[in-house]
Amino acid sequence: MTHSFDKSYWDQAWDGERAPMMSSGDANPHLVREISGIEPGTALDAGCGAGAEASWLANNGWTVTGADVADTALEYAEGRADAAGVGGRIEWVRADLSVWEPETKYDLVTTHYAHPAMAQLTFYDRIASWVAPGGTLLIVGHLHHRHGHSTSHSSAGESGHGHSHPPAEASATADSITNRLDPAVWTIVTAEESQRTMVGFGGRTTTIDDVVVRASRSQ
Repeated sequence: MTHSFDKSYWDQAWDGERAPMMSSGDANPHLVREISGIEPGTALDAGCGAGAEASWLANNGWTVTGADVADTALEYAEGRADAAGVGGRIEWVRADLSVWEPETKYDLVTTHYAHPAMAQLTFYDRIASWVAPGGTLLIVGHLHHRHGHSTSHSSAGESGHGHSHPPAEASATADSITNRLDPAVWTIVTAEESQRTMVGFGGRTTTIDDVVVRASRSQ
């Protein structure tokens, strides 16, 4: 990895020229597809960026915590939620997800292309531990291609934390994620790798290679 995804990196990203891209767009379609049929409860959006997913969850009945390391990202997120009339259902927390520990567990923990300053799979281990018994884990990440690098060209506007050509260390496969989930604790509902094309900020067309894992916690 040529840089660290630390607070300084994300503060510069959100205060830089990419910010308009990173703060535009709708909620991730994988979230909409995977979560629409689940009874709402408490949710954590880990690495919430500009809050598209957190606002969608709140609008669909969830009580949401949106956590991100970048102050400007949280300002965008709060503004989006207030404009959508769901600000009262979301608590915004500035948190370094490589060290932060929530005070409670959640019925849903989800993340969308978030990259804290730690190994990607270790990050997924951390957030899985924050799911309450009977709850759901939803990971949407950059797909790691088996020839050794990720070819994702993600729309920053869609994910909140968008990048082109994320480093291999910031990507994963469905197998690499599900193999870390204890089958005595977790039931895998979705484990897929897919490619999609979308029109992003300014009419830019992007091709996105995604890995999506949804799992239910039994205990």
